[in-house]
Amino acid sequence: MFIHQLCIGSLDNFTYLIGCVVTKEALVIDPAGDPNPVLDMAEEEELNIKYILNTHGHFDHTAGNARLKFETGSQLIIHKGDAEQVPDADLVLDKETTLQVGVIHFDIIHTPGHTPGGICLYAQGSLFTGDTLFVGDSGRTNMDGGDRLALGASIRKLMELPDDTVVFPGHDYGPTQTSTIGWEKRNNVNAKEYGFYVGD
Repeated sequence: MFIHQLCIGSLDNFTYLIGCVVTKEALVIDPAGDPNPVLDMAEEEELNIKYILNTHGHFDHTAGNARLKFETGSQLIIHKGDAEQVPDADLVLDKETTLQVGVIHFDIIHTPGHTPGGICLYAQGSLFTGDTLFVGDSGRTNMDGGDRLALGASIRKLMELPDDTVVFPGHDYGPTQTSTIGWEKRNNVNAKEYGFYVGD
């Protein structure tokens, strides 16, 4: 599995280009702003972008949808909880499911709290968390649709994954660009409030 983490836009968004090494099919998560870096990287790696997935409907994670979809002919995916914000979606999810990209099987995990339709993707020891979980922190809940109790429950669900799971967040807001589930259990500022702290 290729994972390319691209920091795009004024809000330090992470866009992810994920490719199957066997088939060269690819998935883009949260195309923020200018999609040219994604398109250039896909061309360099000879990847065929098959899907675009938005972890939620906020503009900074969806701004590149239209152009990227036009350039690649890919299918756009969003959860029904945020579907009103992405009216051109091709596939609206109403339950937790899987997505196959080449030989990669992604588990799609519904993680409401930051928004009602927040989702995370998990495959091959890698977790793509959007604005649900950052490195050392978690997403805001003081915007429309935010729910702090729901976010805590969502993050506790993520903490059930193996400790060595690599966390790929939706923004470059932390001390590092990635972390692990084990590191978050010990260091996330919300770990005690949300009930997943495992420190001394």
